[in-house]
Amino acid sequence: MSDRIIKLIDRKGNITEVNDSSQALMARIYSSAVLRGVMKAATMPWVSRVGGWLLGTKLSAGFAERYADKNGIDLFDYEPKVYTSFNDFFTRKIKKGRRLIDRSENTLVCPSDGKVTAYEIAKSDMFVIKNSVYTVSSLLRDSKLADKFAGGYAVIVRLTPDDYHRYIYPCDGVKSHDRVIKGGLNTVRPIMNEFTPVFVENSREYCMIRSPRFGDIIQMEVGALMVGKISNHETGRAAVLKGEEKGMFEFGGSTIVLLIERDKAAVCADILQATKDGYEMKLRQGDVIAETLP
Repeated sequence: MSDRIIKLIDRKGNITEVNDSSQALMARIYSSAVLRGVMKAATMPWVSRVGGWLLGTKLSAGFAERYADKNGIDLFDYEPKVYTSFNDFFTRKIKKGRRLIDRSENTLVCPSDGKVTAYEIAKSDMFVIKNSVYTVSSLLRDSKLADKFAGGYAVIVRLTPDDYHRYIYPCDGVKSHDRVIKGGLNTVRPIMNEFTPVFVENSREYCMIRSPRFGDIIQMEVGALMVGKISNHETGRAAVLKGEEKGMFEFGGSTIVLLIERDKAAVCADILQATKDGYEMKLRQGDVIAETLP
């Protein structure tokens, strides 16, 4: 079934098609009014808080090795330690040098491992992901701030269980205070965008980074099912550096959204083409996603 397939591509052009049965399950659930009601209850934040509490207990530590094997996680890449809980394992730190940050002054880098897509934002501040129409103003809950990004780009970085779940700043600059928007915790699998605008409905946090080279950039972390906690290290105004760790997600997959102003940077052509062709591009933290305009 086509609704089970997630199409991935890397920078070398290697294509992977993942047969994800949960995609088809989500399609069946959200096509039924009764099951949608059940699922809505499951997306309430308290459900994820209970799950997070369980995964923070010592008993949960025993699941870590099995989870790593199932998801193809090479633990050699991470700092050695004895994990005290599953969440301790999930927020593990990677060894120095296992993620290479592009240090050119003219590049904007991917804030985390993930599956990346990019969309042009219309002058009306609208962009479309599958069948869901988004506006930047609904994403930010701030129409005045949204005007800055009309005609720019929205870059979506979707994290899955095999990814490193700590994230960095994509450029140098000065960040604003964090803004927290409460909401539900829907799954962020691609199929969900055919039923609901998840990035508008889900709990999320964002800041604006004022960069001397890239203008103003929004970096937003979006919570997901079983990811009730977004842990940012610095929530106030502060100077930040490209590659500096910004924070981490706790258990589950989740998403980072970057908004780029018009005429400030060009998103890499391979990412834009892959998105148009229906693929997500597999990138690692520190890979280039955009460059300053000539």
